[in-house]
Amino acid sequence: MKKFKIPSIPPTTNKSIRFPNDIIEKVENAIKGKSCTFTAFVVEAVRVALENIEDEK
Repeated sequence: MKKFKIPSIPPTTNKSIRFPNDIIEKVENAIKGKSCTFTAFVVEAVRVALENIEDEK
């Protein structure tokens, strides 16, 4: 399983999604003081989740 790392800002395409407020707060706390945006954090989390799914196949 790949270890999650807080990423730097990658090139992105705008996509709107809704998050529960408690998840937003936890992500914002995790990236506080880091060179990372909310979007970059979520994109990396999704990448890791997709890799984990592939590894389970």
